[in-house]
Amino acid sequence: MNVPGDQQVIKELANRKGFEINKVTFFSGGSINEVYLLETSEGKKVVKINSARKFPNMFAAEKQGLEALKKAEAFDVPAVLGLGEIEDMAYLLLEHKKEGVQKSHFWEVFGEQLSKLHKSSAEEFGFYVPNYIGSLPQYNERRKSTADFYVSQRLEPQVKMAIERGFSLGDLSGFYKNISEEIPEEAPALLHGDLWSGNYITNEEGLPCLIDPAVCYGPREMDLAMMKLFGGFPSEVFEVYHAYFQLQQGWEERIPLWQLYYLLVHLNIFGSSYLPQVKGIIRRFS
Repeated sequence: MNVPGDQQVIKELANRKGFEINKVTFFSGGSINEVYLLETSEGKKVVKINSARKFPNMFAAEKQGLEALKKAEAFDVPAVLGLGEIEDMAYLLLEHKKEGVQKSHFWEVFGEQLSKLHKSSAEEFGFYVPNYIGSLPQYNERRKSTADFYVSQRLEPQVKMAIERGFSLGDLSGFYKNISEEIPEEAPALLHGDLWSGNYITNEEGLPCLIDPAVCYGPREMDLAMMKLFGGFPSEVFEVYHAYFQLQQGWEERIPLWQLYYLLVHLNIFGSSYLPQVKGIIRRFS
């Protein structure tokens, strides 16, 4: 096991849930979570563990996000089996999804399911709770307009953080005015929120399964922009998506605008290597 303190969490979790642990396999770890596969007397399960003090309510928010995705009945999503704290550690117990081989129509299904997810809507932009994007807080206060939500709940908090960390971004008043005019009004869409190639798996049926969401009801072009930021998704996905849920004119030209949020997040987590891309997008839309 990777972290000695996690052993106690897993032992106590098994006691609370009434199952026996037969084997523990380290899945992955990083600056946020340690993830383990548990082989138990009740079958395989996955547990995520982190610091409850360092990341307060992270797993509670993730639980709500996963449940919102599941309720949309678009993608396969792991079921939440348990949530809690043991001393200063938090855990999230999840259904284990056995991975399979992608079916030939995997990407067609992905595009269709994403369009169905985005057709799940709400009266306002935002979400029931604030959550996280990576290790950073993500704000979800309710807003009525697309531009207001994107500027006030996505860009401004990250810009503020970047400036506090010593990055110079210049006067953004003109930029905010311009993008508010660029962003089209649409109904809020249920978003995965962090849809890069590491946040889906191929399930046992050979079809997509979403993991690790940063959910909100937001501008649907944001999910597409994140999918295009680091690659890993073929053009077929976007073509199928557009066929099922037509995108507004100019969506491809707006992709960098939505990517700015994710690049600011990376700037604030990983540092100055992302600054040229951030400044380039700001210049483009100023």
